[in-house]
Formats: sequence, structure tokens, C-alpha cells
Amino acid sequence: MKKHTIAPKRWWYIMPIVFITYSLAYLDRANFSFASAAGINDDLGITKGMSSLLGALFFLGYFFFQIPGAIYAERRSVKKLIFWCLILWGGCASLTGIVSNIPMLAAIRFILGVVEAAVMPAMLIYISNWFTKSERSRANTFLILGNPVTVLWMSVVSGYLIESFGWREMFIIEGFPAVIWAIAWWFLVQDKPAQAKWLSEDEKAALQAELKKEQESIKAVPNYREAFKSRNVILLCMQYFAWSIGVYGFVLWLPSILRNGTQMGMVEAGWLSAVPYLAATIAMIVVSWASDKLQNRKLFVWPLLLIGALAFLGSYLVGPGNFWLSYALLVVAGAAMYAPYGPFFAIIPEMLPRNVSGGAMALINSMGALGSFTGSWFVGYLNGATGSPSASYIFMGAALLVAVWLTLIVKPADNKQQPVGQGAKPA
Repeated sequence: MKKHTIAPKRWWYIMPIVFITYSLAYLDRANFSFASAAGINDDLGITKGMSSLLGALFFLGYFFFQIPGAIYAERRSVKKLIFWCLILWGGCASLTGIVSNIPMLAAIRFILGVVEAAVMPAMLIYISNWFTKSERSRANTFLILGNPVTVLWMSVVSGYLIESFGWREMFIIEGFPAVIWAIAWWFLVQDKPAQAKWLSEDEKAALQAELKKEQESIKAVPNYREAFKSRNVILLCMQYFAWSIGVYGFVLWLPSILRNGTQMGMVEAGWLSAVPYLAATIAMIVVSWASDKLQNRKLFVWPLLLIGALAFLGSYLVGPGNFWLSYALLVVAGAAMYAPYGPFFAIIPEMLPRNVSGGAMALINSMGALGSFTGSWFVGYLNGATGSPSASYIFMGAALLVAVWLTLIVKPADNKQQPVGQGAKPA
């Protein structure tokens, strides 16, 4: 059986589940940006500096619990882990709508980060259990599309909910879908192809054979410690840290930047905030397809991050006097920052064996969370301290330039050696 004919039904069954799950995770972390623009600071007496810290606290919780979540998913069950995460993060998201003071809000933001920490690495492990090397960039992209597509519709829906009800009701309403989806997740998901009743025995055998064959060309790595010391893993951690500074500085503060630019209402800010994510969605699909077609990952990462960096710097040079040109450059920056996610997360399972790749992806993603914390906090601080987004554009652009350089010096091919044989032992 040829690779491209192995169980095409996997795409139609698994991808909607993956997409919806990550969409709901992203909804419940990114809607804080709309509350910040809609008056939560005034209602709770939050200063601009404290607002930056509260927005960023999510990523501290996210940072500390990535690796434990990935190890559980790799050794036990993605299905059970995500089921409980869905219930807990939906509950935390709704509880945000009833907070009455800053310490309560800070605690909920941190806990939300903790319960969402495992989602990304666990879902990447889930995808690597079901999709082959030639499919993985596209599969990863369908997962991560939950990010820009969610912000796309959330930008509009959250704007209307705030306008019609208020920021509290927005949090409460938007937390419920995750809890409801947890029930559907439990009945729809199987951890491995061997457990799927909707695949034939021939399809299961062909898929398992292809996945096993891929592992034979990857150098054995005996445990997580050795994987984490790998030069490439360290470089990718640093790269994702720098990249995430740009992404989350952008995500958390775009509505506020737009409102400050023209003193527009929340609905208008919502619609304008949605456009970069529409462009990002299209770019991600095209880039992931090309990456799988050419089987070249780096070529579809660093050039796009360079475009994003130049767009941020262009927004700075244009200045606040030309809002629409600056906004157009922000659209380019958003699309360019999101486009490489699929190829990027295909790099790790192609250079590390299955027994350690999940933990390595979690480590890299946790460094991304630390970058997200840095970006979301410092961009908010710069906006408040300078009264203008100009300094933020320079900061985010510089971070992306660092990510470009780090991508260029990664050498995934160095990890591909002789067949593994029996060399890889469980960590």
C-alpha cells in the first residue's frame, strides 16, 4: 500500500477534533486581551503595569507544567489528559468573569496556564501517533490553525459580547464550550491507531509499518536528559523563545494598539483585529502544504519570520501619523509570524526518536511560553510607559530577527545517523 493511500479518512476524522480542541484552548487564553481593552482595568483598579503582568501570568503557569504534561501524554494517555484539561480550563475561563479583586484574577490566570500547559505538546504527540513524516507539517498546521482562526472569530464575537453585555459576561459565556466539548472528546478520541474501530486491520497495519519505518532512520537517544542536551534542541528552545515574544506581544495587545490609534469602539477594533488572523490562516495552509511537498522545514520558517520582523520595523518607521499603512504592515507581520508553525513543529519528531520527541517538543514549547510571558508583559509595559506602540514594534521586530538567525544555524540533518536497531531504550 502506498503512503499517500493509507487511511485518508484519518484527516476527516481526526483533524476536526484536533482543530476544535486547540481552538477552545486559544479562545480561553486570548480573550483577556479584549477585556483589557474593554474596561477590566478600570473596574478592578488595575494599573497599566499590573495589567501587563496579569496578562502574562498565564504563561508562567504554562511554562512550569509543559514537560510533566507531555511525559504523561507520551507514557499514559493523551485522551485522559486532555479530557480533564478541557473541563478545568473551561471552568477557570468562566470564573474569570466573576472575579472581584486583583489577587483572585492573578490566581485564575496562573491556574489557567497550568491546566492548558499540556495541551500543545499532548496534541503534537497525538498527531505524531497518527500521521507520517510526509503529512506532519499539514497535520500540525490544522492543529495550530485553531489559534488564528479562533482569534479571527473571537475578535468579532468578543467585541459584540462586550458591547452587548460586558467583559464579565464575555468570560462566563466563552468558558462553557470547553466543558461541553470535553464530553464529545471522551467518546470520539483514541490514543493510537490500533484502538480505532473506524480503521480496517489493513489500514492499521500499513500505518503502523510506515511510522515504524520512519524511526529506523533516526539516531537513538536513550533518555530525556540526552535529548535536552542536544545542540539542536537548545537552539530551537532559544529560537521559539524569541519568536513567541513577537507573537504574543502582538496577540495580547493588538486590540489596545488599534483602539489607541484611532479611538475606535470595541466592535470596530474587533473587526480590524480579525484581519491579520484571516491572512495568517491562508498563509499557514499554503506554507504547510509547500513544506510537506518539498520536505524542507527550515526554508519555510526563517524567511517568513524575517518578513514579520521587517513589517514590525516598517510599522515603527511609518509612525502613528499614518494609521492605515501601519495597520497594513501589522497584517503582514501577523500572517508572517503564524505561517511557519506547521513546518517548525515537524522538525522535532524528524530529528529525535519517538521515545524522547514528545518531551523535547514540550521543552521547546515551554521556552515559547517563557517568551510569550516576556513578550506580553514587556510589550504592555512599553505601551504604557511610552504612550505609543512604536517602541513595541522595535522590540518585537528585533526578537524575530534573533529567531531568524537561530533558525539558520539549526542543523536537523546532524541527528540522522544509522538505523536505530535496538539502541533506543525507554526514558
